[in-house]
Amino acid sequence: MAAAATFLQPSARAALAGVWLFWSAPATADPLPVFEVAPGVFVHAGRHEETDAANGGDIANCGFIVGKDAVAVIDSGGSPAIGHRLRDAIRVHTDRPIRYVVNTHMHPDHALGNVAFLPDRPDFVAHVRFQAALAARLDHYRQSFDDAVGAAAAAEVRLIPPTVVVTDRLELDLGGRVLGLVAWPVAHTDNDLTVLDQETRTLWAGDLLFMERAPAIDGSVLGWLRTLDALAAEPATRVVPGHGPPSAPWPDAAGDLRRYLGRVVEGVRKVQADHGTIQQAVDTVAADEAPRWRLFDSYNPRNVTAAFAELEWE
Repeated sequence: MAAAATFLQPSARAALAGVWLFWSAPATADPLPVFEVAPGVFVHAGRHEETDAANGGDIANCGFIVGKDAVAVIDSGGSPAIGHRLRDAIRVHTDRPIRYVVNTHMHPDHALGNVAFLPDRPDFVAHVRFQAALAARLDHYRQSFDDAVGAAAAAEVRLIPPTVVVTDRLELDLGGRVLGLVAWPVAHTDNDLTVLDQETRTLWAGDLLFMERAPAIDGSVLGWLRTLDALAAEPATRVVPGHGPPSAPWPDAAGDLRRYLGRVVEGVRKVQADHGTIQQAVDTVAADEAPRWRLFDSYNPRNVTAAFAELEWE
């Protein structure tokens, strides 16, 4: 695929400059703990929980990559407070400028920390469909965050529009360190983006890879399986999942997710072939996967329902 990205027009940058103008940094807690999974590649592993006041939105993996000239953030965390703590963690390890904040997709547990990086005036980089997807749900995300964490924490939540959007492939240079970004077709969501650190062959998969925690289908289960096939060809030796350990061997790390999604497709198709209902599918499909996944009871019914609607029209 040819390189493809869009740099926003001056008017869009002016609007973002207005956000910078009226923003001030609050006091923060301790820096996020991070693991250096490869030289210059730092990952914070989120908890396998739903967002609440106790975890403050710290439920997804996030981190950063340090080049000779600059730093790239890969996902900013599930709240402004987590974003601030991630920014503090960067400053523990380097004083190089934060040039990019890359969002792997629009889900709030990965993107609500963006506001913390406004003082650095980075380019915010995302899939071409990221802004529309986030804008459509931002009010819901803000209300859910308010309900879970509290109004004071939610007051800082806002949409930070991307200044660079990726429609296909794009390379970012941190100074002798090149990151390869790929915008994928509909899979986990309709705006999934991956990042490959070419120096260490570390693939940041975002939520195209769940490990340990039950996945969430918010796009297309068939598209997700096709994307996992395509991702297996990426020249990576390790992967940073959106949820799970800080890193794992690639492509072996996708085995559990591939099996689960395949079981959902197989099970739903069988129920539909037998003229069963959505409720029958929810009650039975992939039920024996429960011991293998955290939060399974919260996510499997939604996944089966989403797959039923998609596969009904095959």
